[in-house]
Formats: sequence, C-alpha cells, structure tokens
Amino acid sequence: MDRLISRSQFLHLILLLLLLLSIVSNKSCINAQLHRDFYRNSCPNVESIVRSAVEQKYRQTIVTAAATLRLFFHDCFIQGCDASIILRSSGNNTAEKDHPDNISLAGDGYDAVIKAKAAVDNVPACKNKVSCADILAMATRDVVALAGGPHYAVELGRRDGRVSSQNSVPNNLPHSEFHLKKLLPMFASRGLSIRHLIALSGAHTLGFSHCNQFSSRIYSFNSKRKVDPTIDSIYAKELQEMCPQNASPGVVIPLDPDTPQVFDNMYFKNLQRGKGLFTSDQTLYTKRGSRNIVNLFASNKTAFERVFIAAMTKLGRFGVKTGNLGEIRKDCAVVN
Repeated sequence: MDRLISRSQFLHLILLLLLLLSIVSNKSCINAQLHRDFYRNSCPNVESIVRSAVEQKYRQTIVTAAATLRLFFHDCFIQGCDASIILRSSGNNTAEKDHPDNISLAGDGYDAVIKAKAAVDNVPACKNKVSCADILAMATRDVVALAGGPHYAVELGRRDGRVSSQNSVPNNLPHSEFHLKKLLPMFASRGLSIRHLIALSGAHTLGFSHCNQFSSRIYSFNSKRKVDPTIDSIYAKELQEMCPQNASPGVVIPLDPDTPQVFDNMYFKNLQRGKGLFTSDQTLYTKRGSRNIVNLFASNKTAFERVFIAAMTKLGRFGVKTGNLGEIRKDCAVVN
C-alpha cells in the first residue's frame, strides 16, 4: 500500500513538473518573441516616428503624459497589453473603455496613440505593420521621458486583441480605496512584486483625480472620525476647500500637490508627509512592510526609476499576444 501511494505521489509530482515546465516554456516563448528591434526590417524608424508624433501631442496638451501612462496601465491590467482598451463599443457589446472604471480616462491618451498610429501608417513601408499595442507601449515610454522621467528601451512584437468587453473590467483594476493587503495579490497575479507595485504607484506623480475618488477620506471616514487620520490635517483642509461636498464632477485635484506635471519622486516624499491623495497611495507608507521602500524611493530618485523601468517592462509582457494570435489593427478603435 505504501509503495502504491509513493508511486502515485511520484507520478503526480512528474505531472506537476511537466505542467510547470510548460508554463515556463510558454512564458519564455512569449518573452523571446518580444524584443527591442522587432521592427528592424519592417519599419526601422518606428520609434522615432512615434516619438515625434507623441512629442507634438504632448506640446499641445500637457495632460497627455498622465493620460497615456494611465491608459497603458489599464490596458495591461485588464486582460493583458493588447490595446483592447482602445476598441470602441459596437452593436450590443459595451467595450472596456465604456466601463465606469475607465470612463474617467482622459481622451488625450487615446488621441496620442491614434495620432502616432496615423504617423506610422503614413510611411508606405510601415503601413499596417505596427500594432496599436506596441504603439501604446512606445508612446507611454515617450511621455514619461517628456515629463522628466527616465528613458528606457521597450520590448516590441505585441499584436492587438480582437475582443473588448466591459465584463472583463470588474476585479481587474486596483481602486483608490484599496489597502495594501488587497493590492498585493492583484499585482502578484501579474508577476509584480511589492517593489514593482510601489514603483508603479509612483506614476501618481503625474495627473489629476476627481473629488469622488477620495471624498470619503475627508468627509465620512468612519463613525468616529470625519477625516482619515493618515491624512495631514492641513492638507485635509486644503482638499475640503478645493473639493466641497457635492462638488461639481468637473473639479479635479492634482495627485501630486507639488509637481503634478513632472515625473519625479515627489510622490514618495508626499506620502511621508501624509499627502497621499488616495487610500491606495497612503497605505504604502502606513504599512510597515512597504514603508522602507517608500523611504528609499523618496531619498533616491535613481533607485525609484530603476525599479519603475523593471516594473514597466514586466507589466508590458503581461498577457501579450504574439505570433499568430491577435492582429495588427488598421484602425486602433475597431477590429479589422
């Protein structure tokens, strides 16, 4: 009986090892198909074409940086980096972009990708050869650099998804009221560590938020306290002045009250001072397990940028379609 059980366990372990090897092999295969010079022969100047178009858009509307960065994050987190976030709703199908969690995405991010795609396709040799997913990844890298952040190499070779449904959005995006214990498993399921989580949260050094995303922290925290005690008291009063109760939906507040248009490490310094706008921001400092990383990034911009680049690279591999999967859309907003 013992021999039979041992043999059964042995066979079970072999099957488990084969399954793990298959998963690793599939991931390695995907990573191998993504590489920096993917368009070297088909569209050798693609990066400079995209950069020029994105820079022109950025000069016209500075919120392009935050909008594009957030668009990339939402796209990758929902069902992988396949530009499905850009697809329009059609017929009886409501696309990802029209889900309530995505409605607040600024149109300048979409516009940056669409204009860059048009610029690429305007080159005869490149027409219909570069995916919208890759253009979004390149555009995101470019707006980060334009806003003062690091310039980094982007792996390319993604293909565009053909499916976009609002049903894929719930439970796939972190919300402003999430605490660290809820954020960690969400990021871990995408292969991202706590350091990656904190570095990616540093993207909140750019952009703005609507009042309803944090109003409960300054007006109705709980039955005993009106204001969240983790918020600096002076900052809380400033927020109440800028965001009165029942504020107009058009009112927006900078995520970084000091340098909202610059990609720097001020976000982490603000967390140290109780000036994280969202619960999901301030929790990174109030929890002991993440506070040391916040302190490191606050004191060392280079360390933050290094981990941010690693996190963006890893996120950019999540759920990608390569080879014969997906397509290269002629129009980023509709399937071919």
